[in-house]
Amino acid sequence: MTTPTRVLLADDHALVRSGLRMILDAEPDLTVVAEAANGAEALQRLGETPVDLAILDIAMPRMTGLQAAREIHRQHPDVRILMLSMHDNEQYFFESLKAGASGYVLKSVADRELLQACRATMRGEPFLYPGAITALIRDYLQRADNGEPLPDAILTPREEEVLKLIAEGRSSREIADDLVISAKTVERHRANILHKLGLRDRLDLTRYAIRAGLTEP
Repeated sequence: MTTPTRVLLADDHALVRSGLRMILDAEPDLTVVAEAANGAEALQRLGETPVDLAILDIAMPRMTGLQAAREIHRQHPDVRILMLSMHDNEQYFFESLKAGASGYVLKSVADRELLQACRATMRGEPFLYPGAITALIRDYLQRADNGEPLPDAILTPREEEVLKLIAEGRSSREIADDLVISAKTVERHRANILHKLGLRDRLDLTRYAIRAGLTEP
């Protein structure tokens, strides 16, 4: 059997932690191995217990989730990060991405979306709720309206190569062999492509590649 993803859960409300822990521990592929009531405790727990995924509430005393995310990203780069928030707030969302988080989950729908977010994050994919995708598009359009410089293309040439091969049904190992790079590098490119495009899975990537003219339907 696959070893369960080891989760650190950080929230300053014990009842919230208890509820989220019940959701996570009920799944065979996820297990909560540590809890914290603030960002400083979260960092301490990470120094004591091996963790794969840190789920952090944005608003916590002593050290906020955003501050903790920045430190975790710096001190424990292999640990994936998900942010939890009560607020559908664009600024929090963008700050979360800048802090190194892979996703942003609203507490109001955590019972439905948290498991999906955890699994997407551990696959190296971003998790964005619908409002966040709208915010990304709005931000892009505002930059264009304000005359701010925008990239000539969303994806780099190498990312386009990887996307084309993914859309053609090639595995990470086959893509790695074709492009003479490691499978880990392929997975990193895949995660970056999903993140940049706000997509979820191979099917979404295939549809995008067809629309972009990178492959035939």
